[in-house]
Amino acid sequence: MPMDRAALADFLTRRRDALQPSDVGLTAGPRRRAPGLRREEVAHLTGMSVDYYARLEQARSPQPSTQMLQALARTLRLSRDETDHLHRLAGHPAPDRTGSSRHVRPVLLHVLDQLDDCAAFVCSDLDEVLAQNRLSVLLQGDHSGRTGLRASSTYTWFTEPGAQDGIVAEDRPEHSRVRVADLRATWSRRHGDADVRALVDALLDESPEFAEIWERHEVGVKHLQHKRFVHPRIGELTVDCETLATDEDGQRLIILGAAPGSDAHGRLQLLRVLGEQTLEV
Repeated sequence: MPMDRAALADFLTRRRDALQPSDVGLTAGPRRRAPGLRREEVAHLTGMSVDYYARLEQARSPQPSTQMLQALARTLRLSRDETDHLHRLAGHPAPDRTGSSRHVRPVLLHVLDQLDDCAAFVCSDLDEVLAQNRLSVLLQGDHSGRTGLRASSTYTWFTEPGAQDGIVAEDRPEHSRVRVADLRATWSRRHGDADVRALVDALLDESPEFAEIWERHEVGVKHLQHKRFVHPRIGELTVDCETLATDEDGQRLIILGAAPGSDAHGRLQLLRVLGEQTLEV
């Protein structure tokens, strides 16, 4: 399937012009004259260089990867049909719709943008982080661009040194138990799917901790209502955790927040300010 650079450039330009800064959680500012988002705003939100995005809109870029296209689809708030169209214009087949969907509906992305005093993210039923708001990135790190098994935060939790360091040490066993129980429920629901089998097999092979918990056959373990993080810039903080499931897509919206006026709320706002100062440097 050849890449249609001219049509791709026109499609990206039109979708960018159709969005307002408020649609993606940005402030318009007093000097904005042209409608829509700026190229540099799309590039920043997508995680690519401004030069590369400009070349996409100028029909002179190399073929973008499917990971880059998914990131662009999230930034531009594309529907499923529009996302499929984007892939085909770029010379790729439309994303596989079997199993758990990786397409985050625009309404969920809009919710993420509005939650500016909470950390919020959308994840799949394999704990692949599909979208994050700014405060989630600052609190938990940027999960965009991860591919293969590493796209699953459950895989990295059990296999990568330091992956558990952001959680208070005495709470980590319960976090492990919840992760395994969630994955067991996914396995029970669609264990015939290749992505589920590959993840479970890799974890059983690489993590004795995972293997031991997996043998317990626990499903439906109650999710933690509070999480205690350890952050290198703001120290320890306890946040409320709310999980909203969207069963049709196998996705969950996770919201991490704190009551206004509380110490944790103040620390989250400090983290947001520190992040904005870093961007300005």
